[in-house]
Order: sequence, then C-alpha cells, then structure tokens
Amino acid sequence: MRIWNRAKLLGAYLRGQERVNALPVEYIVETTAKCNLYCPMCPRETHKQPKEDMTGEIFERLVQEAGQTGEHMMLIGLGEPFLDPKIFERIEYCDHHNVYTLLSTNGTLLDAESTERILNSTLEHITLSFDGSTKESFEFYRKGAKFERVRDNFLHFCRRKHETGAKIQVVVQMVRMEKNWNEVDDFLRFWSAVPGVDQVRVKADETNLMRPEAGHTAADWTHPCHYLWRGAMYVKHNGDVYPCCQSYMLDGKPLGNIGQEPLPAIFNAPEMQRMRRLHRQGRAGEIDICSRCCTTIPHPLLVAGSLLFHGRTVRKLLPVVERLVYLTKLPGRWLKPQAPPPPPKDDLVQISGTRESR
Repeated sequence: MRIWNRAKLLGAYLRGQERVNALPVEYIVETTAKCNLYCPMCPRETHKQPKEDMTGEIFERLVQEAGQTGEHMMLIGLGEPFLDPKIFERIEYCDHHNVYTLLSTNGTLLDAESTERILNSTLEHITLSFDGSTKESFEFYRKGAKFERVRDNFLHFCRRKHETGAKIQVVVQMVRMEKNWNEVDDFLRFWSAVPGVDQVRVKADETNLMRPEAGHTAADWTHPCHYLWRGAMYVKHNGDVYPCCQSYMLDGKPLGNIGQEPLPAIFNAPEMQRMRRLHRQGRAGEIDICSRCCTTIPHPLLVAGSLLFHGRTVRKLLPVVERLVYLTKLPGRWLKPQAPPPPPKDDLVQISGTRESR
C-alpha cells in the first residue's frame, strides 16, 4: 500500500497534477500547543497559542486515516512535545499503525526519568535543539532555559543512549542566526565528540521573524514545492490542517479540519489544487504564503528519489545528500535555499559525519 501510494505521489508530482489520488508520506503533528520557553525566532512570538493539547479523538482519527499510507509523523509544532502528557501513548499508537515517529525537544524536561522512557519507547528519531555554544547566545535565543542544565540533560541522554545501545537516531542541531554565527566550529567540534550522537547539524533559520524582508524571487520558482504533493502536511493541535509547516506561521488559512472532514478531501481541497496549479505554472510567487516562505525546495530529482524509498530510508539518506550539496559535490541548485540569509563566511548548512553508536 505504501509503495503504491508513493508511486502515485511521484506520478502526480512529475505531471503537476492538481488532484492527487494518494496521501502524503509525512505529517507534522502538533500534539500540544504548550511551551515553557520564549524564543525570538519562534512564531509563538507573533501567534499566541492556547495552553491546550490535541485531543485523543483527533489524533487517533488522523493516524487511522493516514496509517496505511503515511510513513512517518513528526510529533512537533509550536509546543514542546514533553509538555504533552500523552506523548508516549501517541508514539506507541503510531507504532501500532506502522507509522514511525520523530520529535525535537528544547531539553528542559529531558531529565533522567524521561531519558529512560524515551530510550525504551519506539521513538525512532529525536532532535536535540541547542542554539548556541555559549551561555550568552543560547540563553538569548532560548529565553527561560539555562545553558548548563540543557547541555547536561543532552549529554546525559546521549551517554545513556550509547550505554544502552538504543537504536534511536540522535541529532544535535543548532539554527544559525546573527548572535551565533561565529560559534559553528565550536558547536560542531563539541557535539561531534559526544558518544551517542549520530549527527550534528547546523541549519539556516527557516522562519522570517528575525528577517522580515526574507522571501522568494521569481527565479526561485523553477520547480514546484514538493510539500504540496509529498508532504509534510501540518496538523495543528485543534485538528486544522495546513499545506505545510510554513503556511500557518505565515498566516495562511487551513485547508480543513481532520475532526470534521476526511483526509483525502482535505488533501485535495480547492485551495490545495489552486496552489499546485500555480506552482506547476511557475507562478508560485502569486501565492502570498509562498512568496514569503524561507524553506528550501529541492530539485525534482531529489524529490523523485525521496519517493522511491520508505520515509525511514529517506531520513537516513538526507544528511548524506546535504553534505554532498553543501560541500559542492553536487550542484547547489539541487537543494537551493529559497531566501538569502545574513551573509555567512561559509555554506548555509554544515553537517558532521554520521556515526553508528555502539
């Protein structure tokens, strides 16, 4: 079923079909809108969020409708996943439906007990977000968090992952911004030496809160955005479904609500079809949210490749592709960022070599 679904998505993407007789392979699912930090680059600063969790009814309906075709769900959004009291139940529920799960955390709640629960769960991937190598930069971007505490939480988690031989993939990630540009080398050096870390990633800021002038030019729209066919679709805690993670944050309107409409109808809503048509015609800049988006649109060859393999395999291959592109071993146009960041001294994304933990 999943192979056939990917084949139909690939055909629809390559032909630029407006109506797609398939479902996304990826979903970003905001199981909670609650967070315990205030970060200047986070859309929470401009989009007030309620202190609410996704109901079990909405979550289960989403997983049941997507379960036969969806390959992974990223249980993240504008909240901290470990503030969701049902997060471990949701991870297991996805596993029961053969959907593997990923999440990212700010680390403030990653204590010894949570560490053991994660390592004994079926969670397959976790991103440890650590935006700075110094106390000054980290606490500027992660207001409410303590540099030493979060660092020690992450070190303990990685050490226990290494000691137990857990299979979960661990990525330590820093978003590169104005106050931490000069910390990249120290960040890579420190976390690459920590046993239990599989990947160290430094990426560009994909929001425009700190760069309101960021956006697209007409030349950026050589290829349609894969999000509109492959996913990931973004599901808010209240069940509202958006074309992608950037849509909500750029004040786009939901396509529908998973608690009220079936997923296939939402995926082929009139607005979704209009967006696909304009992207196919090279007129994506006429779509307000797309014109102000800062994410990367990969070359169609990479999109095609991502639909030939299961999402788990794609996730493992992604660091390799990024390294090849950003080390100039592949043409830069294959993975072209859509908005110019502040001028760095080197490439937009740097990734250390992945390693298998023993």
